[in-house]
Amino acid sequence: MKSASLFLAGATGAIVPATVLAAPEPAGAAVELPGVVVTARVESAPAFDLPASLDVVDLQADSARARTDVSDVLAGIPGLLARDRQNRAQDTQLSIRGFGARSTFGVRGVRLYADGIPATMPDGQGQVSHFALAAGDRIEVMRGPFSALYGNSSGGVVQLWSADGTPAPSLDLRATAGRYGHLAGSARLRGTAGGNGYNVSAQVLDSDGYREHSDARRTSLNARVHRELEGGGRIELVGNHFDAPDAQDPLGLTRAQMDADPRQATAVAHTYDTRKSVRQDQLGLHWRQPLGGGWNLRASGWAGQREVVQYLAVPAAAQANPLHSGGVIDLDGAYGGVDARVAWQDAEGRLEVTAGASVERQRQDRLGYENFLPGDGGPRLGVRGALRRNELNTTRSLDQYLQAWWKLAPRWALQAGARHSQVRFEADDRYITATNPDDSGSVRYSAFTPVAGVVFSPAEDLRIYLSAGRGFETPTFNELSYRADGGPGPAFDLRPARSDTLELGLKWRADGGAALEAALFRVDTDDELAVASNSGGRPRFRNVGGARREGAEISARPPLSAAWSLQVAATWLDAHFTDGFGQVAAGAAIPGVARRQGWARLQWRGQAWEAALEGLALGGVPVNDAGTESAPGHGLLHLETARTWAAGGDTRLRAFARVDNLLDRQYAGSVIVNESNGRYYEPGPGRGVLLGLELRR
Repeated sequence: MKSASLFLAGATGAIVPATVLAAPEPAGAAVELPGVVVTARVESAPAFDLPASLDVVDLQADSARARTDVSDVLAGIPGLLARDRQNRAQDTQLSIRGFGARSTFGVRGVRLYADGIPATMPDGQGQVSHFALAAGDRIEVMRGPFSALYGNSSGGVVQLWSADGTPAPSLDLRATAGRYGHLAGSARLRGTAGGNGYNVSAQVLDSDGYREHSDARRTSLNARVHRELEGGGRIELVGNHFDAPDAQDPLGLTRAQMDADPRQATAVAHTYDTRKSVRQDQLGLHWRQPLGGGWNLRASGWAGQREVVQYLAVPAAAQANPLHSGGVIDLDGAYGGVDARVAWQDAEGRLEVTAGASVERQRQDRLGYENFLPGDGGPRLGVRGALRRNELNTTRSLDQYLQAWWKLAPRWALQAGARHSQVRFEADDRYITATNPDDSGSVRYSAFTPVAGVVFSPAEDLRIYLSAGRGFETPTFNELSYRADGGPGPAFDLRPARSDTLELGLKWRADGGAALEAALFRVDTDDELAVASNSGGRPRFRNVGGARREGAEISARPPLSAAWSLQVAATWLDAHFTDGFGQVAAGAAIPGVARRQGWARLQWRGQAWEAALEGLALGGVPVNDAGTESAPGHGLLHLETARTWAAGGDTRLRAFARVDNLLDRQYAGSVIVNESNGRYYEPGPGRGVLLGLELRR
């Protein structure tokens, strides 16, 4: 095992500088790199001067993608893998530097926010399905040690921010149609009325899906209103509604099934009519106020309700076990929290200190039902039957954090911080029978997570940094729900995973928008959480000892010409278990993680026409701990073109077309880690054509 010093010293020569990956600007325009990135929580310095890997995706830029899933907009960020599962009953698979790769549904290990409202619950379970891309201004992505300042399950941070209202009314309309029954439309209205800026948007998606039994419909509404206050203050009100009824779930396929017909659904998906409904409503309030003398106050509060009903393909025979919780999951959850922090900056902008605290609470009624009803001709399957589970789950978190940035010399800057987190899980069992005992209980986790980084500026356009930190990840309530040994009650014996991260990075930029960025990193984890088994919609988890994730990231935008632009990004990631467990030997690859990942986009822009060629390459992905199977690596090419017309005044009409998977490759778009039936694979779509029309005025 190499030491950290050898790892960093040997890899220094491989570093090449950094860029922020956003869509290219029109030909001839100057490219303005982002300044303050809210995710960094530092206002005295731009992202370029901070010891962290930070990327910004511009959601206002022109695009020929459908923009109905975050995977459409997160391509090209090194270290991040966002995979559309072609299954709207499940959320996007999102991982950062291998964190979150084990997730069989939803997002774990990565901290998510939408307009400052956590999309990750206090227990670490998150989702991005309600991200309002139609309303968006940008998405900020943080990787590396400083992610730990966001608390539990912060292997990385992804934040979506809506655009502000405009001084004059503006309207954006967008419609797309494509293969596999894809129809989508969005509308956004921005402006100012009575001194209040507003951004109101709506988006609808209707899709037959690439695979059988994958119909879905999604509707989202988003509103953001802001008002400037006296003394430089600001108040914002954000509301969001998301509805996805009866999204069909085709389930995974075995390798043989995928090779024979990637568009098929597993037979039991039809038999049990596997499907999922999600409805979510939330409201948030943010207040910012300068207090004088360099002091600033920020406070946020939010509350929401999320309802989930899912029909699983659990055989009736399996539910004969009196401890089984059934084949229908019914979750009704309320959540909320507050976050307040105060910051001080000196008059010269050389020192900034921030201190704050947050409190979050999640309350979830968890019901389980059989997925069948008795009948004269045999049981009716795929319907709600007898009650098998009734439980109230509550999660509370209390965090305090402190952060400082100090320009200690003309060429040197230091950033450091720490967070103390407490997370308490409580289960109140309300389904108690003679054969199903009271499973009530609780567990409390706590962690202290320090981080620090130093930046050296050898030239005005060059930064070299070194950062280190400690993070932790508790099991989510879904992971606590089922014991690995199949016994009754939650798995309160699970321990939180704790990680130590070291990162060395370099950033460079030049006039005209040319930029390069690179980072080397190592993450050592104790008490790694892994899937013990995954069948019948019941993933069970266990602590498996140590794990290591180490690798390199690079992204670049080399200078070409006024009309041509090129963006490239690549990731090398070695993620493996350092301790053996069961039949898994030390050194085995962590499933769900690709060792190599590359992306490139070459674009030409003229006065009215534009075209682009985009390529993606992904290495093989192990699908189970034993490493007996892997999803083969693949490469994909995408082609797009667009034409823009000026329609008078500030009105602009744009038509675009995109061909995805130009060579019609067959591949596994995502995997289900440790699926006990061997149905690991979720095939990606074949060649698809998308047509779109966009109006801005």
